[in-house]
Amino acid sequence: NTRGGVVMAEMWISMGPQHPMTHGLWTLKVKVDGETIVDADPELGYLHRSVEKMGERRKYFMNTTLTDRLCYASSTTWTHNYVLAVEELMEIEVPTRAQYLRTIMLELQRLASHLMWAGAYMPDLGHITGALYFWRDRELFLNLLELPSGSRLLYNYMRIGGVKRDLPDGFEEKTERVLKLFEQRLDEYADLFENSKIFRMRTEDVGKFTGTQAMNLGITGPNLRGCGVKHDLRVEDTYEIYEELDWDVCTREAGPGYSDCFSRYMIRIDEMKESVKIIRDCFKKMPKGPTMSSRVPVRASGEAFRRTEDSRGEALMYLVGDGSDRPYRWKIKSPMFTTISACPYYLKGYKLADIPAIMGSIDICIGETDK
Repeated sequence: NTRGGVVMAEMWISMGPQHPMTHGLWTLKVKVDGETIVDADPELGYLHRSVEKMGERRKYFMNTTLTDRLCYASSTTWTHNYVLAVEELMEIEVPTRAQYLRTIMLELQRLASHLMWAGAYMPDLGHITGALYFWRDRELFLNLLELPSGSRLLYNYMRIGGVKRDLPDGFEEKTERVLKLFEQRLDEYADLFENSKIFRMRTEDVGKFTGTQAMNLGITGPNLRGCGVKHDLRVEDTYEIYEELDWDVCTREAGPGYSDCFSRYMIRIDEMKESVKIIRDCFKKMPKGPTMSSRVPVRASGEAFRRTEDSRGEALMYLVGDGSDRPYRWKIKSPMFTTISACPYYLKGYKLADIPAIMGSIDICIGETDK
């Protein structure tokens, strides 16, 4: 290539696997022409732990310890996906109260996950204070998640047929105090970030892709809804008691039918507000009753497929039972696998310095991607 009479040579640059721009261990190779990205090649596999193959050698009930570790920022949502698949395979009916308890924990986990993402995203943009603010508030929800589960990060609260235990005394009141405080903090976020000229300069009109492109590339979750596409599995393929609750599917657009880094930030802020509504409505409508099914078989045969709305998009779980007490085949599909694989399409044309802003905005979790 020639520019201004000077011959410009394209070259490949390796971003990682140790580079701090990554949210997990992976390599992003980018081809640049000067400072402009002309191609990209994501390379995964550094964290592959063979979870599916290990799970095929363990009993059904033992695999919840593996699914908890698929994503340390959203362990409850992955274990929930797994137990739904097992319950479909075993034809287990879950008590209504357990469904409400699951939904409360799922939305507390979504709040903690989105706050984890936001706290990690801010240093990508040079905003260290933002990390301290978001992670400070994440601790509030980790405290709540710890109370019924007894664990701080890997909760193992979801069980085949129900949940580990009922809520402790005073849990609703503690949760309401946290939610009220968090709503005040959301106003602080608006002053600090949404109204920050520097933050908006780094995120607006950067990393754009349309809703049509996102659907064709398999991008789901907040990254799809940030393009204005109203698609959420909690509604489209509903589970637990979401259809009985008062809440809305959020969408955002940077422009007609497309997203940018800023709209992907704002959609997660909107979703956290909806999670607060869902939790309150669950407490309002939750009935008394058992928290575990009276019938939980040990063996299963047949096939089961379930998909849920993980914090990062569509989480898919496929199980095959051969009549024994462990899965014959187990397949997990992460929303991040397709989203990261699509990065050559939404990185091209931007500058090298935009890579942390763009890749950070999609909320990467390599643990669930590599499995």
